[in-house]
Amino acid sequence: MSKAKNNSVLIALAAFVAVVLIVGAIGFFAIGKDDEIIQGQIDVEEYRVSSKVPSRVLHIFVKEGDYVNVGDTLAILEAPELSAKEMQAQGAIDAASALSDMAQNGARKEQIQGAYELWQQAKAAKEIAEKSYNRVQRLYSEGVMTAQKRDEALAMFKASEAQEKAAKSQYDMAQNGARAEEKAAAKAQVKAFSGQMAEVKAFEKETVQIAQIAGEVATIYPKVGELIGSGSPIMTISIMDDIWGVFNMREDQLKGIKKGDTFMAYVPAFDKEIEMKVSNIKDQGSYATWKATKSNGQYDMKTFEVKARPTKKFDGLRPGMSIIVR
Repeated sequence: MSKAKNNSVLIALAAFVAVVLIVGAIGFFAIGKDDEIIQGQIDVEEYRVSSKVPSRVLHIFVKEGDYVNVGDTLAILEAPELSAKEMQAQGAIDAASALSDMAQNGARKEQIQGAYELWQQAKAAKEIAEKSYNRVQRLYSEGVMTAQKRDEALAMFKASEAQEKAAKSQYDMAQNGARAEEKAAAKAQVKAFSGQMAEVKAFEKETVQIAQIAGEVATIYPKVGELIGSGSPIMTISIMDDIWGVFNMREDQLKGIKKGDTFMAYVPAFDKEIEMKVSNIKDQGSYATWKATKSNGQYDMKTFEVKARPTKKFDGLRPGMSIIVR
């Protein structure tokens, strides 16, 4: 009786071991050979629309999901401070232009005429003094006039001659206007203020935001009436023509994949496979997910970002959609 009981225990134990072995074999051959699944997602290139100047949102002409073309008006902003700056710049230009014109044109006609009359008066006085000196000189030579009278007449002639030259210089200066350096400085000042006006005009163009690249409006940040700072984003545009898939893969999953290779990827949203071409492989760095190959940490496998683009255009792909590679 005891021997039969022992045989039953041994048979049950052998049966249990056999079942465990069979299950392990099935798991090894069936489960262990399944391909590892690598899941990524679709992404697109984006650019942010922003303004260079602080302003208030006056109008927004698009909504999220709209497709915009190059040159479409996206939003209009309001910046009253620019109008004040434009008035200041225009006033400065007008003042500098007037000074420049005055420097280029010289004195007024009345001033030029007055300088000419003074020159003619000095010129006549010099001629009279010269004639007086010549008469005194002849009389002195004849012994009739004293040397002192001759010297007084000479001094009067020299003084009249100097006055005539000074009057002539004043007349010439009135005709010629300012010096060349002063004229150049006046012109440069006009250019400087004109540059300020051009800067204001450039900032005013920023109050009308237009699409620089065709794409789809992904996100609009401010509401109408809200204030935005310099460089603050107004909206994000997704460039739907530039779409790709991104996968984070351990280096043991790469298995020789290199830039330019093609592979098939499954898109669950459409239940279809599409062909993709590797465009970039980038190390994710030490902060990325890694896996120790041995319990003692002999070496670690780092994670790489693999970017691949569809080889053919596939309508309907959207950012955020899952994409699977086995």
